[in-house]
Amino acid sequence: MEYGFTDILQLIGSLGLFLFGMKVMSDALLRLAGNKMRSILATMTSNRFLGIATGFLITSVIQSSSATTLMVVSFSNASLLTLPEAISVIMGANIGTTITAWLITLLGFKVSMSAIALPLVGFGFLFTFSKKDNTKNWGGFIIGFAILFIGLQFLKDAMPNIDENPQILEFLKQYTNAGFWSVLLFLLIGTILTLIIQSSSATMALTLIMTAQGWIPFELAAAMVLGENIGTTITANIAAIVANYQAKRTARAHLIFNILGVIWMLALFYPFLRMISWMVQELGSSSPFVSAAAIPVAISLFHTFFNILNTFILVWFIKPIYRLVEKMVPEIITPERAIEVPKFLERKMLKYPETAIATLYKETDYLYRNAVFEIVTHALNIHREDILSDIKAKKVVKKSVEDFETDVRALYLSKVKTIYGEIIKYATLAQSTLKLTETQNRRIMQIKLANRKMVEIIRDVGELNRNVSKYLESENSYIKKRYDNYRKIVISGLRVIFLYKDEMKKEEFQQELIILSNKVENSLENESVEIDKLIREDLITTDMASSLVNDHDNVQVLIEKLIEVAQILYVSADPLFNDIQEETSSIDNAA
Repeated sequence: MEYGFTDILQLIGSLGLFLFGMKVMSDALLRLAGNKMRSILATMTSNRFLGIATGFLITSVIQSSSATTLMVVSFSNASLLTLPEAISVIMGANIGTTITAWLITLLGFKVSMSAIALPLVGFGFLFTFSKKDNTKNWGGFIIGFAILFIGLQFLKDAMPNIDENPQILEFLKQYTNAGFWSVLLFLLIGTILTLIIQSSSATMALTLIMTAQGWIPFELAAAMVLGENIGTTITANIAAIVANYQAKRTARAHLIFNILGVIWMLALFYPFLRMISWMVQELGSSSPFVSAAAIPVAISLFHTFFNILNTFILVWFIKPIYRLVEKMVPEIITPERAIEVPKFLERKMLKYPETAIATLYKETDYLYRNAVFEIVTHALNIHREDILSDIKAKKVVKKSVEDFETDVRALYLSKVKTIYGEIIKYATLAQSTLKLTETQNRRIMQIKLANRKMVEIIRDVGELNRNVSKYLESENSYIKKRYDNYRKIVISGLRVIFLYKDEMKKEEFQQELIILSNKVENSLENESVEIDKLIREDLITTDMASSLVNDHDNVQVLIEKLIEVAQILYVSADPLFNDIQEETSSIDNAA
């Protein structure tokens, strides 16, 4: 045998060059289309067929099923995708990855790209001198595309020639002549190779070269392709090790989907291969069972039809797969963190703009629904469960006669200030390190503004708290009644925002907020009339009058800001006010 250690190193080097070209091309495509693809992924998965189309589109564009799957795992981790949505996207990604096999087959075997590959590298290199990022990325794509086929040519040249090394054929015969056991063995080889190389495209290239060189017959090449389908799922499962249970479920679903596909294909293996052979012959080629030259196209056809059929069959079983994965990976209740520690802000979520924004939103929403809600209600001497009950606001106020002695400033320092600072820091880091679109940057500014408004809400309710507690059991029934009315107004506002929000669609909730704003305005106008009457008839002291007038404004501003935050978080991703950019510029100084 004339194949030595140097030849083996050359083979490994050729494979490395192929992988490098694939990475350069895929990375350039991600930079060119990544934002758009991730935006599509986050929004176009509302049903299983849209999810499949999205997975296919993204993988076809960025030429990497692993990158798509990792994206899906990250999005699941950030709760941007539900498990059924993630499964459907992965199904589409499996179809999309067949495009790479066709590229290698048609341009690597049917057409010799090596003659123009080096000129392409030079052509692409010229693009990298451009000042425009998009042009540079196109240059990177062209260079990666060319290097991929240079690596493929080196791989073909480095692969031992059967004619010159007949011992290889003799060695392989003991493994290729064992019938169905050989199929299972080469399926395992395909899985292990993909596990080691971490690229199903590279394993596919090796498989195609081995068939073209006459190393292995058509059926064993098909078995390797099935193994590659299992091996490629490992990337996502490795990435999910450090992720939450939702991401782990997504990765397991990918594995189960591909294993189920391999199982049913093994049951129909030989009839399916005969069908592929018939199709190849109908296209004008010889049978892949007879001619090694026909195998690359046959393998690409097998890969494509298998993944399309597997998706078409298993798309109707997304729910059973979903339930199985739920049992395999049970929901993990995250231990309650300390009050002052952020619940969702993790650096790994800064990988993509979408996951960073989703994380910021979740942390802000949690702060609003919990700490801010608690401080506002307790400042008014009302229990949160009463707000969330169906007891009429008037009765809630009537029974809430205990002074909670709430220290609003202390609650702010212990429950809000640190988290507020961390949110602003995280948002600023996202803006400075990620390549954001104008819309994404505007959304982060909105979230920062929402946090600023929450701090102002706490300040406003702190002002209100002093007089609410002071006049809670006042002997002057007139002043007591007015402050009870203030509390009723705030209760009505809190109920719309925190109790009814989840029951409504976005448009309905927006309408409710408008109605709430109008109601509060009318109620406060009536309060102004009542205050004037009390002053005229000398029913309250000057100090009481001063407090009522000031707190009239405090209640109005408090409700306005509560509504503004609700609009930013739950209604619109667009700026609510013309001066939003000016307001957000001073947020960092608020903590």
